[in-house]
Amino acid sequence: MRANLPPRLSPSVEPPSNGMELQQRQRYVPYTHERNYACRITECTFRGLRSVILENQIIRISVAADKGADIYEFLHKPTDTEFLLRTPLGLRSQPPVLPTINLREGSFSDFYEGGWQELLPAAGDFACEFKGAQFGQHGEVALLPWSYRIAEDTPERIAVTFSVDTTRTPFHLDRTMVLEDGKPALQIREKLRNNGDEPMEFMWAHHPAFGWPFLEEGCQIDLPRCEVVVLASEAPPTSRLVEQEGEWPRVKGKNGTVVDLSRMPGPEAKAHDLAFLRGFKEGRYSITNHRSGLSFHLSWQNKVFPYLWYWQVTRGAFGYPWYGTTYNLALEPHSSLFPMLQRAIEQGHALKLGPDAELSTELEAAISLAA
Repeated sequence: MRANLPPRLSPSVEPPSNGMELQQRQRYVPYTHERNYACRITECTFRGLRSVILENQIIRISVAADKGADIYEFLHKPTDTEFLLRTPLGLRSQPPVLPTINLREGSFSDFYEGGWQELLPAAGDFACEFKGAQFGQHGEVALLPWSYRIAEDTPERIAVTFSVDTTRTPFHLDRTMVLEDGKPALQIREKLRNNGDEPMEFMWAHHPAFGWPFLEEGCQIDLPRCEVVVLASEAPPTSRLVEQEGEWPRVKGKNGTVVDLSRMPGPEAKAHDLAFLRGFKEGRYSITNHRSGLSFHLSWQNKVFPYLWYWQVTRGAFGYPWYGTTYNLALEPHSSLFPMLQRAIEQGHALKLGPDAELSTELEAAISLAA
């Protein structure tokens, strides 16, 4: 079902193999599932974590199955360009050595390597409680190990389904990731099920964060028309923004300035901004680096994710856990407008599934390169 997604993006790439190429391949390649051309899957252990790599001629997607099924690599192979943020911590397995103290907000930041996480059943930087269960920063699934199975494995198309059962809630989540021959696009199909015998309210989000070498000063963010909400209660100390409700992309800054959220400032800005976007008619955005000609496009069904969280750091997040070292932009499709599960429930922004009920959705992430 793709009814609510925008038309498939058509970046300029080489066309997929035609029938004649397939016949030629069959003449020369023996019967084997081992290959290093077209679409392929590699299963490996990386830094102590079970990982799965999906790739074709144009993109390589690496997934840490043992850590939230995080997408920790989204690489454009022809230009050797990584799109996702990598933090100073890097990807690490859960430690055999216990931390000196358990953090009130949980362990998400201690193990945040950057990349792209899934957040469920809560989101936000603070601990919360629901139906007797306590949740740390960004809920459960981002720190749980996921199982996986290879659903399709041909040179023309590959698909891997990652699955997780939550620990403190009765959810089961399946995420199927699909690549096709010659296409720089990752398709994501998801199904969430409430295995409990009572209705469950929850938050659900995707947390892709972008960094250098793709992200740099002058990158442009394109969004449908929408409203920007900035809350003083959520504003970091070095935010350039004042509390407001305004129109994308030009909003009120401190000291009477105007801030254009659609343009990425350089690291010299030393800022840390957080805003919440609502009211867009279709779920999509693009980030374009005009110097390299590369663009990243994300589309999603906004009936499930009607909001977008905007998190921008230009080496201005000081203290734990960044200490002024990170330069990043995260544009996160969300089910709820503001952080905290209890707030989402009170404001009517929480999703809800009855006993044995299911909710499905789709996303697509693609890369294009200007001709």
